[in-house]
Amino acid sequence: MSLGIYIQVPFCQTRCTYCNFHTGVVSSARFAPYAAAVQTEIREHQSRLQQAGIVLPNSLAQEMNDTVYFGGGTPSLLDPEHLRGMLDAIRDMFLHDFREVTLEADPETIDAQKAAAWAAAGINRVSLGVQSFSDLELQAAGRMHRRADIYRAVPILHAAGIRNISIDLIAGLPHQTPESWRSSLEELTQLAPQHVSIYLLEVDEGSRLGSELLRGGTKYSALAVPSDDAMAESYDLARTALSAAGYEHYEISNFAKPGFASEHNRKYWRRTPYLGFGAGAHSFSGTQRWANAHDAAAYVQSIASGKIPVEQAETISPPQALEEELFLGLRQLAGIDISLLQKIYGVPLDNRFTSLESSGLVKRSGSLVQIAPEHLSISNEVFVELMR
Repeated sequence: MSLGIYIQVPFCQTRCTYCNFHTGVVSSARFAPYAAAVQTEIREHQSRLQQAGIVLPNSLAQEMNDTVYFGGGTPSLLDPEHLRGMLDAIRDMFLHDFREVTLEADPETIDAQKAAAWAAAGINRVSLGVQSFSDLELQAAGRMHRRADIYRAVPILHAAGIRNISIDLIAGLPHQTPESWRSSLEELTQLAPQHVSIYLLEVDEGSRLGSELLRGGTKYSALAVPSDDAMAESYDLARTALSAAGYEHYEISNFAKPGFASEHNRKYWRRTPYLGFGAGAHSFSGTQRWANAHDAAAYVQSIASGKIPVEQAETISPPQALEEELFLGLRQLAGIDISLLQKIYGVPLDNRFTSLESSGLVKRSGSLVQIAPEHLSISNEVFVELMR
């Protein structure tokens, strides 16, 4: 088992209409103090967590660290030296073998100097927030980049020696049509990144577009958002196209060329311990979960004043742990082993899947249960039924 490290960078150049994350558009003058605060939190994490009533098991404190993930927000906005400083703090505080160091980046933020500095710091994987290859869709969603920026960014990363690239696409953006979606998939497969994430547009009150859709408004091109059925068809088309292009579908939203599945994200789905640093970052020790305060300014002030940044913490009970095993396990295409979980948690599970199996939402082979491939696009319905 190995420990994953997550660094949250909650800053963006602009806020996308569909975004429901705790991020903000701030002056670049705030980047350096934030990076310094994260370094302090990393170096002092054990004493600060103890103040919050969280004691890391000795086995976790000494665990080998093999993945680091800079998420956001837009971490690529930071000066490369800020990123290097945080990586150096991790190197100083943990046993490490950085097999995978991922940086989330927007295409328009990438230049040759930055990419070379990222590679020199140890970053060997970049997750590009492409979302679409259509300029109309990108503009409607409030994205800063355009199609041309994608084609400029990928060769720059390759030239810097960063060849492990992931690309995100969103099914359901305003003005998206079956033709434009098919075109985005074709262009993506021609670029041939090592990893692809396909997300369905989320509709909730946490984003401007989601709120507008829920109240039946017309702002943010809400009237041009595809129907739920169209989104499901786009998802299924992506599965077919990516499979034909040699990608393995290993998690509901994620596809990878052989050997390039995200090792860091797999820790979340497999309930492997990870530590999060920065405003809004979440952590999991195996028995406890905790999260830092979301407000970046308050986080920096908390670190500077010697206070603990932890905002919430909970001990995971065995029933909660089992629910997580079921939910996160079924997100993976490999599925879950009911017999193994019954041995670990000492509770019968066969009856939990009877109605789901009879309705065809899941398929079962011996003790192995998986979401039926034709129902992956409505996986949330499966999870709701399972948790009843």
